[in-house]
Amino acid sequence: MIRLWFKSGTPWVWLNAAAVSASLIMVIGVLGLILVRGAGHFWPSEVVQFSYQETNGEIQTIIGEHVDTSITPAAMAKSSGHVMADDEDTLVQYLIKVGNRDITGTDFRWILERNIRQQQTPAELIVIERREWGNFYGRLTAVKENGNIIAEGDQAWPAVQARIDEALSVFEKIAHLEKKEVGSINYSLEQLRLKQKKLQLENRWDATAEQQMASEKAELEAEYKQYQVQLSGLYQQIRRDSLVAKTENGTEVEIPLNKVVRVFQPNTMSMFDKTVHYGVKVVEFLTDEPREANTEGGIFPAIFGTVLMVMMMSVIVTPFGVIAAVYLREYAKQGFITRLIRISVNNLAGVPSIVYGVFGLGFFVYILGGNIDHLFFPEAAPAPVFGTPGLLWASITLALLTLPVVIVSTEEGLARIPRSIREGSLALGATKLETLWLTVLPMASPAMMTGLILAVARAAGEVAPLMLVGVVKLAPTLPLDGNYPFLHLDRKFMHLGFHIYDVGFQSPNVEAARPLVYATSLLLVLVIIGLNLSAILIRNHLREKYRALEG
Repeated sequence: MIRLWFKSGTPWVWLNAAAVSASLIMVIGVLGLILVRGAGHFWPSEVVQFSYQETNGEIQTIIGEHVDTSITPAAMAKSSGHVMADDEDTLVQYLIKVGNRDITGTDFRWILERNIRQQQTPAELIVIERREWGNFYGRLTAVKENGNIIAEGDQAWPAVQARIDEALSVFEKIAHLEKKEVGSINYSLEQLRLKQKKLQLENRWDATAEQQMASEKAELEAEYKQYQVQLSGLYQQIRRDSLVAKTENGTEVEIPLNKVVRVFQPNTMSMFDKTVHYGVKVVEFLTDEPREANTEGGIFPAIFGTVLMVMMMSVIVTPFGVIAAVYLREYAKQGFITRLIRISVNNLAGVPSIVYGVFGLGFFVYILGGNIDHLFFPEAAPAPVFGTPGLLWASITLALLTLPVVIVSTEEGLARIPRSIREGSLALGATKLETLWLTVLPMASPAMMTGLILAVARAAGEVAPLMLVGVVKLAPTLPLDGNYPFLHLDRKFMHLGFHIYDVGFQSPNVEAARPLVYATSLLLVLVIIGLNLSAILIRNHLREKYRALEG
């Protein structure tokens, strides 16, 4: 009976079902972990005040957020050097985010549960999110204007909220002037410098060109001075106010409001207030630039760079992959050479991605980019333009990496189209090219989209080759801006995958960066899902459109 049962194939069906179920459980588990850890990072936690007994018997006050709990068996705790009582089975430790890194030198601290004498959540405890040095935890004591106290005690809280709103408004104006207006002028001045050098190299630099160049430069410098006057006034205004806060040990610290992002009292916030705060933090994460070595702020440049690179890669890889597949299936003579090419294409799909990165750096960047600089941008020498890693070379490298996937998928789609359709088109008087362009390729478009979906899924998550051909830790400007030619293919860019690697493994503050790793991972998954869903919707639409013809 058992032998017949095995011969029937039923055990293998159940085995396959179990394997699929286990895989789904693991995938759902990983996504659930990323979702909980990533999305929960932005929820405002209570600030706890601990009365803690140090090893020397001294009672100390500790203020911070309870981040994590570690439970260690007694045997392991003793082997690690902890003194354990006979009735203790486990050693419980709390990880507290104490902040105030500029004062204490660290953001986090482990404390023993058994040494906690008392813990409270006083309403007056505040959290100050700063542009530098991370969070500050303590109590607000006063608000100053030009060094003079204007509010203290109970009046300090409403005063600091009003002043912070004003400071943030001024900070946004400064950021706009520096990055948009002044940045545009600096870019124009650099273009004028390159234009002058180019004219000199071509022996076309004369008095007329010099006069015209001087006039344009004078206009830009006059505009620059106007913005400098505005910036000077705004900086004077934003440096006017400051707040005074007290740490857990009674030390008073004066913090300029131009260094503050927000101040809030999490212990007094209602559920509605926390929800609003959560929404603001999520929007900030999606739209702001990173700060504090990428461990604070947002990741908009990384989102923008990832999406733009994937879109450019898709535009490059699709026509080349389709043309190669059409040639192999429709035009090439089916023989040994064609079979060898197909085997080579399939093998290319298994080449490690870092190999593509090395090839992209050596061929695209140094050889192709260096020759482009020599031929078209001699005035920029010795500084490279395209002879350095950038958006264009990263997109082409990933297009080369994903090209085998598109070729194989498209060729399989072409093979599924009945020969009768081709013959019917030719019998009606259409040429082979017209048959291919108007009949065969539209019917094979769902397969092309399948290849593109697979290519996007792989390209969006690749990191190793991008580290060599264009991705950087922090890009000063986006590849797309308001300066001509608007899309700057030579610029370096940020990428979500590399951002995860950098924050998770290269950050000087690992504990502070860990929640951001989960949040960025969640966002990368969502970006890939969004790109794939868009391609899947297009593919399904095309499949329904041409299903009748296939039948």
